[in-house]
Amino acid sequence: MDNERFNLTKKAGIYGIVGNIFLLIIKAIAGFVFKSQSMIADSFNSAGDIFASLMTFIGNKISSAPNDDDHNFGHGKAEYIFSMFIGISMVFVASKLFYDSISTLILGSKLEFSWILIVVCIITIFIKLFLFLYTRKASKKCNNILLDSNMKDHKNDCIVTSFTLISIILSLFGIYWFDSVVGIGISIWIGYTGISIFIESYNVLMDISIDDKTKDLILDIIHTYKEVKNVEAISSSPVGAQHIIFITICLDGNMSTFESHSLANSIEETISNLDNVYKTIVHVEPV
Repeated sequence: MDNERFNLTKKAGIYGIVGNIFLLIIKAIAGFVFKSQSMIADSFNSAGDIFASLMTFIGNKISSAPNDDDHNFGHGKAEYIFSMFIGISMVFVASKLFYDSISTLILGSKLEFSWILIVVCIITIFIKLFLFLYTRKASKKCNNILLDSNMKDHKNDCIVTSFTLISIILSLFGIYWFDSVVGIGISIWIGYTGISIFIESYNVLMDISIDDKTKDLILDIIHTYKEVKNVEAISSSPVGAQHIIFITICLDGNMSTFESHSLANSIEETISNLDNVYKTIVHVEPV
């Protein structure tokens, strides 16, 4: 599963880099030649997407490295470090686009309608739809924030470029202000997505606890062992997409050391089989 997870994320990163480089070139040329602020904003968005895909590729390579003497629980958090880079870069890009779009709205748009702009939008939507469908399929197979971030980004781009297409069509009827408004909308959307990715990555790097649903499932598993008198504590620490679970249980003090340790090992093995659990450590207290 780990090898499949690595390969799927690697391919998603490569496809994203190649596809977005192509889109950046055609959108930037069309945007600047025909003075479309929404198309220029869309080209900056593609530049951010190239960076995001590159971070996905690098982050996936590092996070897939096995555990070693210096990193006993693997390198899974690299996914979240590089996702944070993606989030920060998106906020910077959004700030620049927002400023430029506001300026164009105040000073007036100089958009020149061209069917080339329409063709570029249609090409962008088809390529982004393909990338979205591929990353969505890969994301369903493996829990990976890098894949999930890219999937959301490709979906957002389909929506964003659709609005760019609308603004260009409206310019054919002399409605030019909508082009700048779409540029503003795109910048806000990019900024919101970047902040969301940053917060999710930050929470994991700050050792956010496992979700309540999984915690309840762990408790249900423990309660199937009648020898357990009480669950004194459950804590967790994320290692990438999975968590290490620390559990303190209370057993009959008259149980032999062998029996209590065998029971603890059985609980550890059962809980560690859960998809989002990397390792389980059970501590026994006699009562």
